[in-house]
Amino acid sequence: MAKSERELEQEQEQIEYSNKELKVFIADIIPLECCKRENMEERMLEIENLVNTYGGVVILKHIQKRWTPDYNTYIWSGKIDEIGEEMKESGAKILIFWNALKRHQIYRVNEKLREIWAKAWDRVDLILKIFEKNAKTIEAKLQIELASIHHMGPRIFWMGMELGRQGWGSKLARGKWETNTEIMKRYLRKREEFIKKELEKYKKVRQEHRKHRDRLGFFTVGIVWYTNAGKSSLLNALTKKWVLSEDKLFATLGTSVWKLFIPYEEMNLNDIDTFKNLWTTWIEILLSDTIGFIRDLPPNLIEAFASTLEDSIESDILLHVVDSSDLKIDEKIRVVEDVLVRIWANQKTIFVFNKIDLLSSDELKNLKKKYKDIDAVFVSSYKKIGLEALKKAIVLSLA
Repeated sequence: MAKSERELEQEQEQIEYSNKELKVFIADIIPLECCKRENMEERMLEIENLVNTYGGVVILKHIQKRWTPDYNTYIWSGKIDEIGEEMKESGAKILIFWNALKRHQIYRVNEKLREIWAKAWDRVDLILKIFEKNAKTIEAKLQIELASIHHMGPRIFWMGMELGRQGWGSKLARGKWETNTEIMKRYLRKREEFIKKELEKYKKVRQEHRKHRDRLGFFTVGIVWYTNAGKSSLLNALTKKWVLSEDKLFATLGTSVWKLFIPYEEMNLNDIDTFKNLWTTWIEILLSDTIGFIRDLPPNLIEAFASTLEDSIESDILLHVVDSSDLKIDEKIRVVEDVLVRIWANQKTIFVFNKIDLLSSDELKNLKKKYKDIDAVFVSSYKKIGLEALKKAIVLSLA
């Protein structure tokens, strides 16, 4: 007998928290016109890193070259059957697609996998699961729930069919002639309204905090980065305070504010008007840290986290932290810049090229030459290289 959707969820949770390996099969479709090997490997590596962050292990992969995805099941239906057999033999419980699937595609794939007590997610599902797992504050949890509602919205019809199969419809408040789909839509609509009202409260509190900082004359710096660029290590090096630093995507979630004290006299900045009337011998700067970005970050996720991203938008300047050793450095810089455009963050930006200790002298020389036309600082948070130059660049940008 096939298991219900809820039973599958419970089984996956039990696997995750029982010290057993959460075995995952990942699949992707590569258009024939852009099937370069390095592109395929990069996409697979990123989804594999996401799986590892969630706590799973990738045991099988499948890449299919097609001009267009299959309308019904994204990957050809016969191939889904083959994947199901491989998952059954290997004990894999989750099939994850790199792309976001349409509502009928994910439903039909799940119907096929139901026979082996497994389940399918798309990449957005996986990201939301990671965010849910890492969320610590009530606000972050509400934001993730809102993004999940937006992602599930187009799947309501199929969810209604699932509710009918499980007999949940009778347990919810049902209006006359109301279908399971309509019940779920009504519930999610009310829940979305409630969450938005709650998030608005947090937004107003954050606005008051920003006004208070402005009255006190604090300078603010927003930090943005592509995930795993070494942002946490950089914060540790600058502020001398401990910040969670893990080699995982989305290791930190939510917004934090850190204080950076810079003695301006040591930097010969006394002749700058901005700092002539300071009451202290140091400049106090607030560093605003929020979530990292990733390619094709779901718009609904950005919308849900809009209130926490506002701290970056409202800052005096931005620090864009970049992994100098990343082979896809140009692409990842572009991803972050695209997100900044989407959230209307257009203030002055300092590019902080981190991890230069991983580069040879020639590689570092070429990197500096390549980015000589932008406001950039080259540092190693691990080796404490270039931090004073970064502090001075921050102060001069605030002047």
